[in-house]
Amino acid sequence: MNQTKANDRPGQARGRLKIGDDWNAITIIALSQSSPLKAIAELVENSIDAKARTVTITRGREHGRPFLAVRDDGEGVPRDSEGRPDFRYVATHICDSVKRRLKADGTAGLQGEFGIGLLSFWTLGDELTMTSTGADERAYQMVMRKGDPRYSVSPKRTLFGDRGTEVRIAPLLNGIRALSGEKIQWYLAAELRDRIRATGVRINVVDKMARKQYAVEPRQYEGRLLHQLPLLRTPLGDIYVELYLNEPSDRNCVALYRRGTRVIDDLTLLDHFARAPWNLRYLQGHLDASFVSLTPGTRTGIIYDSAYITLCEGLQPLEAKLVEIIDAQRRAEEEQASREQLRAIQRAFREALLALPAEEYDWFDIHARAFRPVSNGSEDADRRLQPKALEEPFPGATEPGEDKRRQFFEFAGPLFSVAISPVSIKRSARTLAVMRRRREGTISESRISSHVTHEPQRRTAWLGWEDSNLEMSS
Repeated sequence: MNQTKANDRPGQARGRLKIGDDWNAITIIALSQSSPLKAIAELVENSIDAKARTVTITRGREHGRPFLAVRDDGEGVPRDSEGRPDFRYVATHICDSVKRRLKADGTAGLQGEFGIGLLSFWTLGDELTMTSTGADERAYQMVMRKGDPRYSVSPKRTLFGDRGTEVRIAPLLNGIRALSGEKIQWYLAAELRDRIRATGVRINVVDKMARKQYAVEPRQYEGRLLHQLPLLRTPLGDIYVELYLNEPSDRNCVALYRRGTRVIDDLTLLDHFARAPWNLRYLQGHLDASFVSLTPGTRTGIIYDSAYITLCEGLQPLEAKLVEIIDAQRRAEEEQASREQLRAIQRAFREALLALPAEEYDWFDIHARAFRPVSNGSEDADRRLQPKALEEPFPGATEPGEDKRRQFFEFAGPLFSVAISPVSIKRSARTLAVMRRRREGTISESRISSHVTHEPQRRTAWLGWEDSNLEMSS
């Protein structure tokens, strides 16, 4: 009962808050969960809290109504003084979870604490039927309907009562009917990753509509697992870290977990962590901080209280270490790209030079490293270059003086080369000679042309000379 005490001064009062409309408050709480997949995860976590070893999620259709069922082999609903499932306590103690008291007494391995997870069925369908067995091995069921403040408990007609609990929601909402079993599997594999690994529970998804069955396996991260990271100890508890270094991609992100259950998909959604190294997209994995405070309505996201400040301060040594690792990874990637680019350029030069006359470009030392076609008309005349020779690293050009074969242009000497190409025409013949020599940093090229014409009772001939200088590049 709300009591108000007036002080000596008029207009002042003290008292306690209370809910004016209980059913309106329950409606607001039930509709606060906007994610159907999160609602399914809440039901699965109730089974894990009940120490279930196997959980089966079934999606199907019965009597023309699509349904979703979650069955487990756990301890079932706690029983009352008569040995029957205490559905009355479940229905009348919303926001007063018995699990919170059990955790206060030292019971470990429990995730629930708000006492509102069962109301999430409003996000999935219109009616919830919860079945569990009593001490007499008879099955009892409780029925709750969306938008109805009443509930009912009755025995269920079955030949044998199964151990554990079954929650069936039917009919499903129109927007939920397209929710496939594969999507449920992928979501639970990430959402309950560490809880599945810690408890060893087996979760199966049976999609009768698609005629498929899936086993929920904990999500596997991609990349290289990072070792020797600093231990993160805070006054409120330790922070568990599991991070993988991967190639940069927009898909890479680090999630935040609380006692094995994901509460934030991407750490950069928090303003404090929208910075390096978290937003560089090199990392996959998650952090688990058991002391952060959750938002009760959606159970996704955290409260920006003193526990959040402790989390931010506790991650500072880890952030500095990760920045160093990512910088080293970037430098390695740049060096690798430079080496690959160098090999590509060398390969292109090698292939181009191999196609040029060997007698003119032998100072590149290319033809000594590969097989050249022979011109004797034998079977080896058409053989190709060996692939291995083209893939070997091609050394860069050395400075003058390092190799005697590269000292050719340092000395004045005889003519370097002459190329003669005769061409026959009907009544004339032409010969072209090209001579090259090096002098003071340039290559001098001389061309000699001769032309002879045969005509009746007449014969003419001329000789042409043309010089040109070519810049030599080292």
